[in-house]
Amino acid sequence: MAHRKVPKRVFPRAKEDAAVAKTATETPQTTDSAYKLAFQDTDFLLRDDLRPVRFQLELLKPELLLEEANIGSTFVMYGSARIPEPGKAEALVKSAVTPKQRRIAERLQAKSRYYDEARKLAQTASQCPLDADGKRQFVVCSGGGPSIMEAANRGAHDVGAESIGLNIVLPFEQTPNAYVTPHLSFQFHYFALRKMHFLLRARAVAAFPGGFGTFDELFELLTLVQTGKMAQLPIFLFGQDFWRRVLDFDALVEEGVIGENDLNLFRFVETAEEAWEKLNLYYATRERSYRHRDPSTQAAAG
Repeated sequence: MAHRKVPKRVFPRAKEDAAVAKTATETPQTTDSAYKLAFQDTDFLLRDDLRPVRFQLELLKPELLLEEANIGSTFVMYGSARIPEPGKAEALVKSAVTPKQRRIAERLQAKSRYYDEARKLAQTASQCPLDADGKRQFVVCSGGGPSIMEAANRGAHDVGAESIGLNIVLPFEQTPNAYVTPHLSFQFHYFALRKMHFLLRARAVAAFPGGFGTFDELFELLTLVQTGKMAQLPIFLFGQDFWRRVLDFDALVEEGVIGENDLNLFRFVETAEEAWEKLNLYYATRERSYRHRDPSTQAAAG
């Protein structure tokens, strides 16, 4: 037996059988949808009964491709799809017709600097060296759309690095921005699975000014960490004036609906340099002020 090679497999691959199935002779039986291989039958896969299978597929496909891309961790960047890049902000103000439109345009123009900050932060994160196992760390990951998301992917592109885009199917067209790496550009049907992939590899998160979508993603993250369902990680809120204007964190503490210690879940920052410095400090020293519910420190305090 030593001279004989034992085969690795004895059954044909699904891809091979799928190709053979397409060559079937046309008969009343073979042309009926019931005869299609289940995984080639789109109408079957789209049935309401198959929702659990679609959940599994949306979890599995990006997971396999990200693993094959050797991505160990990500730096996730959330933010508005409406904030213009600085070069286009003035045109937005000039196009305003009413005083109200002008006020809103000027506010967006004031926030356009965060486009540059997201881009710079992505440039820095994308130059992080491989770890001891050869895995890529702090790979930039955005929602794949315009504005702040575009800035994140663009920053990675600036330094010749790959980046991830997690798009979602919406009633209106949402094309991935031009800077997302094509083989790391994913599209989701389920918001829940998209948000799960945002966080599975996240080891740092930056939330720039944004609306409902940004709030949704940020507060789910804060809830997961607050409740101990997810380990703590650096969470940066860019633009303290914005966040304190739209959210009264201190009032939440005063109302008793969150604890004062919950305010340690995140840090306000203004620049990419500041965020990166705090990230390095966090992972180098595990700065005590970041520890939210570390059982070892609680035990020591008791």
